[in-house]
Amino acid sequence: MDNNLKREIIIENYQDPMNRGLIDDNNYLKVNTNSESCIDNLDFMMKIEDGIIKDIRFDGEACAISTSATSIMIRSLIGKSVVDAKRILINYDNMINEKEYDKELLGELLVYDEMYKQPNRKNCALIPKVAVEKMLGEIENESDY
Repeated sequence: MDNNLKREIIIENYQDPMNRGLIDDNNYLKVNTNSESCIDNLDFMMKIEDGIIKDIRFDGEACAISTSATSIMIRSLIGKSVVDAKRILINYDNMINEKEYDKELLGELLVYDEMYKQPNRKNCALIPKVAVEKMLGEIENESDY
C-alpha cells in the first residue's frame, strides 16, 4: 500500500469514524482507555452474541492516529468471532511493535505498518487494541463466551 493511500485512509477514518457515539444499552461491555503520551481518552462499548462481535462503539477525545485506528479496528472486528478477533489483535500488536505478523489478517489496519518510524505514536495506534482486549478479558472472566 503506497503512502498516499495510507494517508487517505487515515484521514477518512479520522474525519468520519465508524460507530462514533455511545448508546445506552446494558448488554454492552464497557471500558475506558487513555494515553499517557497525548490527549487520547476514549470510552468503548462492545456487544458479543454467541461468540461473535456484533457491535463496537466509541466516543471521547483522541488524536488522528487513535481515532482512525479505532475506526479501522471496529470495521475489522465487527462480525468476527472472538477467536478471530484475538488473532487480528495479536497480529496488529506484532505489526506495531515490529514483530512477525500475518498481513492477510489485517486488511486496512496495514496503514499503520510503518508506525515504528514514529515510536511516540505507537500508544496512539494501540488504544483500540487495548480497549478490545480489556473487554474480551471481561467476558473470559464471566463465561466461556
